[in-house]
Amino acid sequence: MTSWLRRRDHNIFTNATSLLICGLLAGVVVAAAAFPAAAMTGLAAKAGGQTFADLPSELRNFSSPQITRIYASDGRTQISQFYDEFRSDVPLKDISKNMQNAILAAEDRKFYEHNGVDLKGVARAFVGNSQGGAQQGASTLTMQYVRMSLAYSATNPQEVIDATKDSPKRKVTEMKYALQVEKQLTKEQILERYLNIAPFGNQAYGVFAASQVYFNKKPKDLSIAEAAMLAGMVKAPTSFNPVNPSGHKQITERRDNYIIPGMVTQGSITQADADKAKKEKVPTKVRSVGNGCAWVAKNNWGFFCDYFYRWWLGQEAFGATEYDRERRLKSGGYRVVTTLDLKGQAAARKQISQRQKDTSKNALLLAGVQPGTGKVRLLATNRKYKLDDPSDPQNKISSDPKKAAKGIRGTYPNTTNPLMTGGGDITGYQAGSVFKIFPIIAALESGLPLGTTIKAEKQYKSGYIVQRGSSAACAGTHFYCPKNSGGGGAGVYTMWSAFAKSINTYFIPLQERVGTDKVVAVAKRFGVQFREPNDAFMTTKEGGVEQWGAFSLGVTASTPLDMANAYATLAGDGKYCEPTPVEQITTKDGEKIDVGKPHCIQATPKDVARAALDAARCPVGDSAQMGACNGATAGPTKGIVEHPVFGKSGTTDADKTASLIVGTTSIVVAGYMVNPDYPDHKDHMSHPIINPTVQYTVAAYMKGKPKVQFKKPSSTKIATGDQRSIADVTCDSLGSARDRLEGQGFSVSVGSTVDSKCPAGTVASTNPSGRTIKGGVVVLEISNGKQDKPKTPEGQPSGEPGRPGENNGPGN
Repeated sequence: MTSWLRRRDHNIFTNATSLLICGLLAGVVVAAAAFPAAAMTGLAAKAGGQTFADLPSELRNFSSPQITRIYASDGRTQISQFYDEFRSDVPLKDISKNMQNAILAAEDRKFYEHNGVDLKGVARAFVGNSQGGAQQGASTLTMQYVRMSLAYSATNPQEVIDATKDSPKRKVTEMKYALQVEKQLTKEQILERYLNIAPFGNQAYGVFAASQVYFNKKPKDLSIAEAAMLAGMVKAPTSFNPVNPSGHKQITERRDNYIIPGMVTQGSITQADADKAKKEKVPTKVRSVGNGCAWVAKNNWGFFCDYFYRWWLGQEAFGATEYDRERRLKSGGYRVVTTLDLKGQAAARKQISQRQKDTSKNALLLAGVQPGTGKVRLLATNRKYKLDDPSDPQNKISSDPKKAAKGIRGTYPNTTNPLMTGGGDITGYQAGSVFKIFPIIAALESGLPLGTTIKAEKQYKSGYIVQRGSSAACAGTHFYCPKNSGGGGAGVYTMWSAFAKSINTYFIPLQERVGTDKVVAVAKRFGVQFREPNDAFMTTKEGGVEQWGAFSLGVTASTPLDMANAYATLAGDGKYCEPTPVEQITTKDGEKIDVGKPHCIQATPKDVARAALDAARCPVGDSAQMGACNGATAGPTKGIVEHPVFGKSGTTDADKTASLIVGTTSIVVAGYMVNPDYPDHKDHMSHPIINPTVQYTVAAYMKGKPKVQFKKPSSTKIATGDQRSIADVTCDSLGSARDRLEGQGFSVSVGSTVDSKCPAGTVASTNPSGRTIKGGVVVLEISNGKQDKPKTPEGQPSGEPGRPGENNGPGN
């Protein structure tokens, strides 16, 4: 509706027809002097059939469009603003007397003398206009306020037209309203409202905006010359625009020859003041006023601003439709304090810029979330939040060959796509083994402890069905057969050690044991959005969720924000909170509203969350409080952050993406290295790039904060389970040892041949020895009859580990 509300340049009596409202001029003037109501009734009769008494007189309540300002979490740093009309109301006490006096000199020098209608002015205008002189207006400042009020309170386009077109009926209606307004409001209230609603050109509405646009100062600081220039523009903002040469000349003449002398005549300034004011030059340039998210791109706040904007449009509290919500944002005058942490945002951007150029086709994407609240603290990437200029494009041709052949450009260096948060056509990216946290959680929920042992093979033949002959199938079969990165990784693992070394052939049998549908259900509860249509279909029974064998290896699309918030749920004691960009929203009247406050659910029991987090300390070089890690894929993390940490690294097939998630009790940051334009690219995404980017971002955020330890589960059973003693079968025959251990309920398998004093072919030892979980795996190590050598520490997995410092990819 804002296009209908634009104030037109005006001259009241541009049509002789409008003079009919004057009736018999002499009689009207005389009657008006003694009987104003009677005079007005006569005028109304000339304007139309409706009597003056029947005309409406009560203005509808309305709010003129106000600027909504967006601030960082400090509540002081403005990161953006949204408006349809650049306007912000201010009280009269904050508007300089110079401005108050100047507007009266320009528009209504008898403002304090009339009761809303200046009938003598009407008569004077009639005489001047009828004699062919310069066209004169007769609207008082109160009548002008009425006209603008009617336009802003209009509910349809026709009401706007009726409120602004030159016609006798409109003039009489304005007079009736003006008389009533003068009864209800003081002169000071009318003046304040007028100054806050009047248009001043160049996107400036109201005196606050005008002061900013033309002089970059507050209204209370306007000088005589500045106030006189602004007051002169209200009559015709387009014609008197000082930016244009003709407008500059006209507004200078109007200021110096009409308004400033008028202020002298009114006694508000001296002649000496006037002479001095005329020497001040009228500006030829105006201040650019930003609107929306793109103008803050230089500070790397644009992507967060865009996330906030999309979030707002999704809130039903602001209207039934997206159109309604956008109008509320751009006209409601809200004060929004967001969750954006300036220190964290700056650190993320610094780390990204040190490792990846803005012009690179590959993107580093970081998202940071506060555990227990869902508050989004940072969103950063090596892109500029900006639309590419079609007339002078900066973006490179897409790295996708099919798009490149059509001349389609990529998203680098400029884009407005929500790369970190998802939405629009951004469905996300495969992130690899960071998804292994979900089978751990599902297993714990099902009663399996962290100490659950599984003998992992170099290649595991699962019961999942895939296409025969595919690279993910065992040779000659249709069964899904994942491998570990590097081809190694065989051995007995717990959830701690398997997560530490990212053993694929541990997590697929664990997923099978728990049920894929339960693992997927955990991911949903923890906030994975499944935006990609095929992924969403696969989560259903009809889509074959029970056969989604590779799910735990991170083959579904996700975003850094999804996964940062999922891991933050662990640090939040199992409480999942919808991600939010808002700390507090305040209306223009100072009322605080609850929209945007944390909305949380208990996604998993506290002890499950604490136990899963204990396992998640292993991959990032921290020590588990309840078990043995025996490895780490992102080991330097703990030393860099210097706080208790948890997290996980991830890599997909052929290193097409690389990811790392690092969390503390205060922040969880997820980083992805991807090609947003071409998922099937040939580059190898590098952990030596993404890992330090995330690690040092978290370190900078945590600097100076107290070191807070993670909480332990209330019971150790969720970690160790029901422990059973392992019978001593040293030097027993293989068959005897197997029978004894299986009789105890253990799962027995044969391991490698080792040096031992026992006769060749007998059992040298068990792995583990002493005690293990009920129903757990016990590996029999076979003696070669030779003298033994020092054993590996208890709990150390045998076999070949994955490549140190690198996540094991899905292998599917």
